[in-house]
Amino acid sequence: MDTPIVQRLFSLQDLTYQRFQCRLMPTVNPDVVIGVRMPELRRLAKQLRGTPEAEHFLRQLPHTYYEENNLHGLLLCECKEYEETVDALNHFLPYVDNWATCDLLSPKAFAKHPEALSRQAWTWMQSNHTYTVRFGLGVLLRFYLDSYFSPEYLDWAAEVRAEDYYVQMMVAWYFAEGLVKQWDAALPYLTQHRLSPWIHNKTIQKATESFRIDPEQKAFLRSLRVK
Repeated sequence: MDTPIVQRLFSLQDLTYQRFQCRLMPTVNPDVVIGVRMPELRRLAKQLRGTPEAEHFLRQLPHTYYEENNLHGLLLCECKEYEETVDALNHFLPYVDNWATCDLLSPKAFAKHPEALSRQAWTWMQSNHTYTVRFGLGVLLRFYLDSYFSPEYLDWAAEVRAEDYYVQMMVAWYFAEGLVKQWDAALPYLTQHRLSPWIHNKTIQKATESFRIDPEQKAFLRSLRVK
């Protein structure tokens, strides 16, 4: 029997959106995608936040539906205690099975703990689980390419050896953002061919699609493509 939360999710179902969403997530069984738009999920998370029902829901893993996982992630993002958030993520991340759920995770508790968070990101990047690694890379991308940047973080990303497409795409995305924000530090990873050929070329593709890189830089990046 469906739980009250699952019943609420089905009450928000949009079948046109469900079909659209399934096309974006070929790794997810369409039978577990209800079809709830993200604004509706965010409203539901806001309604549930801090309630006993939410606390019970967060303890019920694994979930059945894609939207349950997204709701779980949105509720975790509202937690304000850093250690509690990390513990909850360590429990939840092994059940994340797609890029969309992975990428919506941006907990508010992270912003005030840059030193501890960088070490935790490295730990996540050592995982054998695709979306835990992708999440760790995403943390580096969101928090460590600006004022908290350190060149060693580029090494961490370059050393990721996972063969999964969704990890490799995040490495490329990270280096493309690195070229936008830390050009001098990131560029040698291309000129010295320190990335796999696929990630190398995908980084160049994503960087040259950015309006934040000037035409001269784009022309130089295109000259670095490997065949």
